[in-house]
Amino acid sequence: MTTPPYYTGLGGHPPQTDLLTGRAVFTEAYAVIPRGVMRDIVTSYLPHWQGTRAWIIARPMSGFAETFSHYIMEVAPGGGSTRPEPDAGAEGVVFVVEGEASLELDGVTHRLRAGSYAYIAAGTPWSWHNFGSVAMKFHWIRKDYETVADIAAPDSFVTHESDVAPNAMPGTDGKWATTRFTDPSDIRHDMHVNIVTFEPGAIIPFLETHVMEHGLYVLEGKAVYKLNRDWVEVEAGDYMWLRAFCPQACYAGGPGKFRYLLYKDVNRHPSLHRMGGRSAP
Repeated sequence: MTTPPYYTGLGGHPPQTDLLTGRAVFTEAYAVIPRGVMRDIVTSYLPHWQGTRAWIIARPMSGFAETFSHYIMEVAPGGGSTRPEPDAGAEGVVFVVEGEASLELDGVTHRLRAGSYAYIAAGTPWSWHNFGSVAMKFHWIRKDYETVADIAAPDSFVTHESDVAPNAMPGTDGKWATTRFTDPSDIRHDMHVNIVTFEPGAIIPFLETHVMEHGLYVLEGKAVYKLNRDWVEVEAGDYMWLRAFCPQACYAGGPGKFRYLLYKDVNRHPSLHRMGGRSAP
């Protein structure tokens, strides 16, 4: 089975002849960070990561992402970390889009490639190493795991997109489908990171308005998205953040598939003591 294409073209620096006009927008209900602004000058270096830089495209803050952070990581050959996660209470999902890596998770070494997906349970020891000859890139989504009395935390696992069958949305003849890496009814999980796929011409036929916060990174294709009051064109490499209850819909006009990596918070009571970050003591 051939590997699906995932957008990886980050970095660089625009010439002085480029126009300042762009598609980046930050509103009270949503933000769009287009691929053209993910340049070298906005990268971060992280403690205990060697040969690595990160584009941090979401982080907990008032008026923006409240439940999660989302990084795009670029690891040079030989780079990586034996102490990647600084927060013992954080769970994570990694999704590889380019290159090869070894992930040591709970003492077991996994060889990852484009399309590999790993859920890393909170408090699980892990390390990461690029054993390839070229830079590798992956998405890393982190969330403060919300424990619940008498419900066990989920286990870590590693899989690949090609091993997970997409689930077609009802009444769409498979034109709108979601690749779900965890069972939606598994109450242990408090976040889902899925891949959503639209065939050309497919739509979200109503304005979704719901409590789940979203982060959407476009892996492939292009579409127009209705975000709150606005229609916004997006393409592979763009990132969208949607606040809870932001009205949203989509039309994938083609010519190819439109696919994105989707984060949402699930399966927990809304906190009555939190406005971003951890619950108040």
